[in-house]
Amino acid sequence: MPLPVLFLALLAPAAGAPVSASTPIMVTGHPWAPFISPMGEPFRAHSATDDTLADWFRQADRNADGLLPIDEMVADAERFFAKLDTDNDGQIDPDELAHYEWEVAPDIQVMSRTRRAPGQPAPTTRESGADDRDSRADRRRRDAQTDSTLGLRGALQGAARYSLLDMPEPVAAADTDFNGAITLEEFRAAAMARFQLLDRAHVGKLTLAELQGLRPMLSADGHRPKGKPEITDRRIGDPLPPRP
Repeated sequence: MPLPVLFLALLAPAAGAPVSASTPIMVTGHPWAPFISPMGEPFRAHSATDDTLADWFRQADRNADGLLPIDEMVADAERFFAKLDTDNDGQIDPDELAHYEWEVAPDIQVMSRTRRAPGQPAPTTRESGADDRDSRADRRRRDAQTDSTLGLRGALQGAARYSLLDMPEPVAAADTDFNGAITLEEFRAAAMARFQLLDRAHVGKLTLAELQGLRPMLSADGHRPKGKPEITDRRIGDPLPPRP
């Protein structure tokens, strides 16, 4: 079978069949980290010098007057909500939320390196009576290495690495009644609340210049760049609880 035909034949079952528990999830990589808008929308650069925050601001600033009032931020949230609500039922359900986290903005995944594909078994546990030399000390060392790799010790997580607010998962954070679905009203309310967090001067309007000052001055792994100890993260939001 010619290679193009074989490739299409392999793709054909996935196109019409529902995703099952054994279907691997493919996460797309991107050369540059995105800017994640206050409502969770990723804006991606086409070069290392693109200003993705400015791209979002210009999109949200509908009348192009250089000011972003609360009604324009809410309108931008409604536009993004419609993009996520793929079945148009007025809410972002768990499947649509998973689509957002895996395909729309996979960059926000907090512990993506430890995720297993659906259906993949968990690692087997050690049998009782195994060599105790590989015990507490070795496990603590491996856990410390994992924490360092994932940036979990004092570092930003998820979308907070790329956004104006300290919110690891900004779409899910709008689910204020914790019922597993986000309604349009919840998304609007979240947009208004986040506007208030960003409007530190309490003037009712945001400018690009003041938002630029809230960008995280951190590296992609959520830590301060070396040689810049004076930089502090002044953002506020809804951080994850500390690890026990």
